[in-house]
Amino acid sequence: MTYITAAQAGFMACHACGHVDERATPPAGAHERVPPQRCSRCGAPLHQRNLDSIPRTWALLIAAALLYIPANLLPVLHTSSLVGSQDDTIMSGVVYFWTSGDWPLAIIIFIASILVPMLKLVVLTLLTITAQRRSPWRPLERAKLYRLVERIGRWSMLDVFVITLTVSLVRFNSLAVITAGWGALAFASVVVLTMIAAMQFDPRLIWDNVDHSGQHDE
Repeated sequence: MTYITAAQAGFMACHACGHVDERATPPAGAHERVPPQRCSRCGAPLHQRNLDSIPRTWALLIAAALLYIPANLLPVLHTSSLVGSQDDTIMSGVVYFWTSGDWPLAIIIFIASILVPMLKLVVLTLLTITAQRRSPWRPLERAKLYRLVERIGRWSMLDVFVITLTVSLVRFNSLAVITAGWGALAFASVVVLTMIAAMQFDPRLIWDNVDHSGQHDE
């Protein structure tokens, strides 16, 4: 089965609205810089590939990876009461609920607040490396991974909600005061940065060096 991409067929998709337009041919003998073609539906500039997609994605991923460390090491909650004060990290909250017998909640917090952000960083790093190297390795599977990360990204703020839920479920004295720690700020930054990184990555780069005879490397 032979197939070709939209780029090879002379079409460009608008990144803003998804509309597909035929690529305009620059006038013959034009020496001046031709302005970018615009979408016939929404008027946004059209590009064969998103400009600087790889460098922008790398910058966001590196920032998110650096913030992922303090997000898990710094306290996300600071509890002050008449009997003293206590700092809790995400992992200490998981351990608390697990040892208290609330293991379903402990599993939810572990998956949403630790496992999912880490997997998003790993998957986006894999996609960026293979796209930068123009690798033809398993393009369909990589495209599915990107769609999965993008869909999870829409619910990434659920991770922040889990922290808020943890605050309401922690057993504390009536005179206790709970405030968010620096870990919560770092964690929220990781969520936002990974969401933007997924938006900056251009999935069309996955197919640029694929054998369009229908075969791809295993």
